[in-house]
Amino acid sequence: MTLTECYTLLEGNYDDVVARLNSENLVKKFVYKFLEDSSYETLINSLEAGDYKEAFRAAHTIKGICQNLSFTKLFKSSNNLTEALRTEEKCDVTELLNQVKCDYEQTYSAIKALKEEDV
Repeated sequence: MTLTECYTLLEGNYDDVVARLNSENLVKKFVYKFLEDSSYETLINSLEAGDYKEAFRAAHTIKGICQNLSFTKLFKSSNNLTEALRTEEKCDVTELLNQVKCDYEQTYSAIKALKEEDV
């Protein structure tokens, strides 16, 4: 799988990120770092614990990473969740979280497949 094909699978914007980072190798380096980021686990654990302040921080981090790497689909869902959590007050974010979970899994799987083929 090529990096371009990976971006197609995760519904991202390959041209945008390459234009921003000026190098496919640099893009790939940062894309692989996504697999190591713990923000998603922090988001899930924080919501389970009712810690909306920490959940907001984690969702905001995911949103920022996705914006920088042009992971368009996950950016949109994490942005919606971030805005819902912005007040840090308890609210029902089940639907928004389910969309983030789905988009995160799609993104993670595509990147993992790329990395496995790249070895």
